[in-house]
Amino acid sequence: MNYQIKEMIDSDWDQVKTIYLEGIATGHATFETDAPSWKSWNESHSKTCRLIAKDGNKTLGWAALSPVSGRCVYAGVADVSIYISQSYKGQGIGTDLLRSIIELSEKEGFWTLQSGIFPENTSSIILHKKAGFREVGIRERLGKMNGVWRDVVLLERRNGIL
Repeated sequence: MNYQIKEMIDSDWDQVKTIYLEGIATGHATFETDAPSWKSWNESHSKTCRLIAKDGNKTLGWAALSPVSGRCVYAGVADVSIYISQSYKGQGIGTDLLRSIIELSEKEGFWTLQSGIFPENTSSIILHKKAGFREVGIRERLGKMNGVWRDVVLLERRNGIL
């Protein structure tokens, strides 16, 4: 497969949204039950750290950061979102995207990346650990999904500037 990691732009949203909806459908990717509008997604994510894996006109996966807080002391801390199309999982795209978003985040001044992952999403936990994330703990019964309490594994990665 011949794909490139590129900056995500507005016109990528339709395919990014489709991949996000695939993740939602698994029941193990997010508490969300539907994809937001482009406007809402755009406002809630970092403007500088958004990447896609693209093969020609086809988006294979995406990664983006969102701030964990509006307080200035947390300006360098971000939440990682990474989603790979179901058709392209297991081909190294997630590894390339995660490494690329880490590299970009460090250039942009982020010192801590974190990710909250459902324990059932073992492939995502393994992916993050391979990229240098460590398990901080389990947030038990963090939220309800379809009336069922869900735990979330919290992982973080600190960059080398500390």
